[in-house]
Amino acid sequence: MDTSNAYVQKNLSCDAFQNQVDEVLIRHKSILDIMTKLDEYNSRINRAVAKSVTSCGCVEVNATKQDYNKDSLEEIKNNMKDHINGNLCTVCEEILQEEIGAYLFYLAALCNALDISLSDALMKEYSNIKALGIFSLK
Repeated sequence: MDTSNAYVQKNLSCDAFQNQVDEVLIRHKSILDIMTKLDEYNSRINRAVAKSVTSCGCVEVNATKQDYNKDSLEEIKNNMKDHINGNLCTVCEEILQEEIGAYLFYLAALCNALDISLSDALMKEYSNIKALGIFSLK
């Protein structure tokens, strides 16, 4: 891959992505199709994560009770666990990237159908979490 292509890939804007989705989406243009495709790809992402654990085994889930009994939010944050052991293998990572990419495609399509800027939504959420920091409690 040449460096200019790598630069474009790393710096693709939400607006450019949303515009490209608008150009290529034909078959599932209905808001109902878009909503159900978002659900479908959300399920496919969940399934791909589960298969990474149950079929491939590249990651393990070791879920235990989270400990909220700390003196500060910072302490709680630093002691929270994601319950994942291991790392995704190349195959599982590629599958998840494809499923997440398809989800993002339909998320951009939903934004197009409702005349919402994906970039503005992202920036608004970024501003909220930046301003609230740890107090956003997401």
